[in-house]
Amino acid sequence: MRLDMSVLEYWPEFLTVVTVHLLAVASPGPDFAVVVRQSISLGRKEAIWTSIGVGAGILLHVTYSLLGLGLLISQSVLAFNILKVLAVGYLLFVSWQCINAKPQSLNLSQSDTPNSRLLSYHSAMSCFRLGFLTNALNPKATLFFVALFTVVISPGTPTAVQLFYGLWMAFATGLWFIGLSLFLSQQRVRSFFSHFGHWVERVMGGALILLAGKLAFATLDSPDPS
Repeated sequence: MRLDMSVLEYWPEFLTVVTVHLLAVASPGPDFAVVVRQSISLGRKEAIWTSIGVGAGILLHVTYSLLGLGLLISQSVLAFNILKVLAVGYLLFVSWQCINAKPQSLNLSQSDTPNSRLLSYHSAMSCFRLGFLTNALNPKATLFFVALFTVVISPGTPTAVQLFYGLWMAFATGLWFIGLSLFLSQQRVRSFFSHFGHWVERVMGGALILLAGKLAFATLDSPDPS
């Protein structure tokens, strides 16, 4: 059976996946905080590459969910706690960088002239890595995808169709945060924050600390993706 015909056959399930995933992506979490910080403090290109990294992180969750590894993690307290410690440590590291942000002059002209400032390969990959690790190391996202692939998606759904679901979620996540990046990196928005952009970074740092604290007390029975 061709993939497109399978998708048509499973469209009610796909619609449920789309709805649940949209609600998860729209809820504030580490991904949201990081993209906001990148958009306002650094600029459009940095935020977009970070958003692409967040979307790529979804592919990791999808891959281990299809392989059944996510279920093993969700049932192992030790594995879950190891992932949780890594995630909390990484969020605290990023938040420390935000809190120690210094006042700087924002180059507002870059918002409306995409070709005026080329982003180096190193900078682009650094932003991509930030987005990827922020999403990939979130154990509550792990629980969300395990719940999605075991409760919402039927075990009888062909692997090819489940893979299509995963690719869609990765694409939709990246697109969502790219849209957020484009909005927040507009000249009008960034000029509003131009005189206290470093305070925005510090607020985002504080938000990440709170999220890290929330994550530190997460348990295996609370599959909340945010």
